[in-house]
Amino acid sequence: MWAEIICGLLIYKFVRRFFKDDEISDETSSDSTALFSVAHRLEKLYGGKAYVGLRIPDADTSSRQDIDLVLLTKGQVVVIRVKTLSGIVTVASDGSWVCEAGKHHTTQTYPDPLVEVKKQASVLESYLEQRGVTLLEENLSCKVVIPNPNFRTMHAFPSEVITYEEWKHLKPVSRKTLSGWVKGALWTGKEMQESSHQKLNFILGTAPMWDRVELKSSKIVLGEFLEFKGKQEDTLALKQIKRSKVDRISIQQTSMLGFAPSRLQVRYSYRDYRSEGRSGSESKEVTVRSSTEVLFQPRDSTKIKKFKLSSLLSISLSA
Repeated sequence: MWAEIICGLLIYKFVRRFFKDDEISDETSSDSTALFSVAHRLEKLYGGKAYVGLRIPDADTSSRQDIDLVLLTKGQVVVIRVKTLSGIVTVASDGSWVCEAGKHHTTQTYPDPLVEVKKQASVLESYLEQRGVTLLEENLSCKVVIPNPNFRTMHAFPSEVITYEEWKHLKPVSRKTLSGWVKGALWTGKEMQESSHQKLNFILGTAPMWDRVELKSSKIVLGEFLEFKGKQEDTLALKQIKRSKVDRISIQQTSMLGFAPSRLQVRYSYRDYRSEGRSGSESKEVTVRSSTEVLFQPRDSTKIKKFKLSSLLSISLSA
C-alpha cells in the first residue's frame, strides 16, 4: 500500500513538473497586469490612447524615469501612477504611505505616489519639448489610480488620487456631459490642434518602453527580454529576432502530445518605424522545440526569470 502511495506521488510530481506552465509570483505579475487593465478601462471611458510602461530619459539624472501609463486624449496628456495596494493605508507626517495588511498586521512604507507622478509628469514634459512639442499647462495633468478592491483608508486624499471607491464608480462620458472628475483631470475645454495630437501619438508610440511577455494564464509581465535558451539548432533559428528589427513575437503550438517532441511555431513581425514603431506587414516564421526558454528580467526585480516558450502567447519588444 505504502509503495503504491509513494509511487503515485512520484508520478504526480514528475507529471506536474513536466507539464506545468512557468510560474511567476503574483506580486511580479499583478502590478503589470493591473496597468493594462486600468489603461483599457480609461480608453473605454474617455477615448484616446493609453501608453503603458514608458521609460522616459531624465536629463537631470542621466537615467530613465519609469511611467506606469500615459493617457492621450484630444484635450489632455494625463500621466498616471497605478498603485495596487491591499490593506489599510495611512499617511505619515512626511507624506509617505503606510500600508498595514495580513493577519500579522505587517506594515510597509511607500513614497508618496502623488509626488512620484508629478516628477514623472515633469520629466515627460521636458522629453516632449526635446522632441518638438510644448504643452500648455492646462493640457498636462497627473493622477494616482488605486484599482484594488482591498484598499482601505480613512484619509482624505487630494483630488488627484482616485481611490478604489471612486474608481469603480467612474462612468463613460462625452464632452457635453463631463463628470467633475474628468473636468478636473482629463478635460479642460480646449482641444489640441490635430497636428500636435498626431505628433504626440507618434512621440509616445516611439518612446522607450519596457518589453512585455503575455502568458497563457492571462498574466502580463513588464521587463527586459534578454535572450532565447535551448538547443543550438533552435537558438540559431531564433537569432534573426533582433529588437532593432522585430517588435512582436507570437507563439503557437504545432503538435499535440505524443511520442514526438512538441514543436512551436514562432512568428515574428518586423518593426515599421513609419507608423509609430508598430508592426509592419512583413513577418516570418520559424519552428522550434517546446523546451526552448526565454530569459526575461522583470521590472522592479533583481532576479532573471526563465519562461518556457510554450507557456507564452506573445513577446513585445521595445525599440
